[in-house]
Amino acid sequence: MAEHDRRALGRKLTELQVHGVVDPAVPGNPGRRGGAGPSDHRALSIEGTTVMVPVYNALAGSSPYRLDTSAEGGLQVSGTTALADDAAGPLAVQTPPEPRFYGLATAEGIPYRSIALLHGRDVLATTLLQTCIRFRDRTQSCQFCAIEQSLEDGRTLVRKTPEQVAEVAEAAVRLDGVRQLVLTTGTPNSDDRGARLMAETAAAVKARVDLPIQAQCEPPDDPAWYRRMRSAGVDSLGMHLEVVEEEVRRRILPGKSELGLERYMEAFAEAVAVFGRGQVSTYLLAGLGDSAASIVAVSERLIALGVYPFVVPFVPIAGTPLEAHPAPSTDFMVAVYTAVGDRLRASDLRSEAMAAGCAKCGACSALSLFEATP
Repeated sequence: MAEHDRRALGRKLTELQVHGVVDPAVPGNPGRRGGAGPSDHRALSIEGTTVMVPVYNALAGSSPYRLDTSAEGGLQVSGTTALADDAAGPLAVQTPPEPRFYGLATAEGIPYRSIALLHGRDVLATTLLQTCIRFRDRTQSCQFCAIEQSLEDGRTLVRKTPEQVAEVAEAAVRLDGVRQLVLTTGTPNSDDRGARLMAETAAAVKARVDLPIQAQCEPPDDPAWYRRMRSAGVDSLGMHLEVVEEEVRRRILPGKSELGLERYMEAFAEAVAVFGRGQVSTYLLAGLGDSAASIVAVSERLIALGVYPFVVPFVPIAGTPLEAHPAPSTDFMVAVYTAVGDRLRASDLRSEAMAAGCAKCGACSALSLFEATP
């Protein structure tokens, strides 16, 4: 695909992500509601690229776009012509099928889908600890977070054991062709910040199935945990800044912002020394108050360290303090993607070269379509 065509597709996918899609429950993998990380969305495949699109939040309810059945019996997104360069009309899409491993359960009767879920097209993801030391105090919690919603709804477990995750991972690879595993966690009340959970679970998974793994946690106090995670089988690491300007961090991440930007930069350097250039990443949520210039400037610093800045549009999750916060505009996102993508290309830092993780999957962002080499 030519560079112009990739970036045109990137604009279309961004338009869907910032507006959401009205979804009348068409068949396929229904996606997920609540929980940790990006949520209230489902996967759509468009022109060969899989993208996570909001369908369960307020954005989708007022979206100009709708997912429905075409005259030929396939699926399409219809609505305004902003999705097509030539105003050609509805955009043909596919929805990945519900994975087969969702129909299984452990010997104790725990459904596999309560332990881990399919993200994107071929990524297994799980939140090892479905609680966080800050979540119950909204003066301290990350204002976009819904980590305990799925727990309160009875759709998941408070703690997934390494053996449970390994069992589900093996089935997901065997039955559904899953190609990578993402481990994340709510932050526990310990100075390892969840790194111990990551190491124990990675070791159990690798003992059962050869599957690339990304671990995601806050920077541990002791940098020795990076090597411990790597030795246990973690292939890449995510430590998420989310927002970058000091005032925005205090407002959006009141508790987490106590670990300042410079502490993160120090941690990134320590992690890259263990995992290697391009195997450490961070989420940057665009649309929460950071200027485009700030996002690009911090991305430049990250790239220089060998860290992949995974820029995604903020998508509000129902039931959180930011559920009514607007998403960024398509133009804002495309401007940021273009600037960061150009810098990634110039530094030869590519999402596809990452062993595992959200940037490797790329479905929550259109950034990879802007970083690709012509």
